[in-house]
Amino acid sequence: MKKTLLITALLLSSVVTFAQKNTSQSYIEQFKDNAIAIMHETGIPASIILGIAMHESGNGNSPVAKNLNNQFGVVGAGHVVYYKNKKKVRSQYKKYDSILESFADFARIMTERKQFSHLTQELSQYDYEKWVKGIQHAGYASSRKWGAQVLGIIHKYNLNDLDGTPDDQPQLGENKQ
Repeated sequence: MKKTLLITALLLSSVVTFAQKNTSQSYIEQFKDNAIAIMHETGIPASIILGIAMHESGNGNSPVAKNLNNQFGVVGAGHVVYYKNKKKVRSQYKKYDSILESFADFARIMTERKQFSHLTQELSQYDYEKWVKGIQHAGYASSRKWGAQVLGIIHKYNLNDLDGTPDDQPQLGENKQ
């Protein structure tokens, strides 16, 4: 009996937690380590990864983010169907098996697509403002306000602190211990 009550309570709490909307802070806490790991692998600032994901997905609360695990508004090759309130919804957005797969695909797009890949060679992980301008200029979003909105999120939540500082990096010939 106690076991059944415990399982029921755990199931209810997980349903309630799932039903709650992500806040900006909870989204940052949930994905900052992934963004930092991707930054170290690719050179794309963690602030850019999180700032764009937060903007495009509404902190993971948008229908595309919830139903397709698409945190970056990436458009797919065909149409995907999902159900919202028992209604069939056809979407042009790409579907991912997990949120982390969405993060990895964003990094792949930034490093492999010709219109964005030059940014990893021209900019460091500390140049988040230039990254936003470069991504917008390369056509990531059609809105003229997009860059300012992403920068607003980065500044509001100090996401650039996740990028570290140039002083954190060893200088040429210096061993950091």
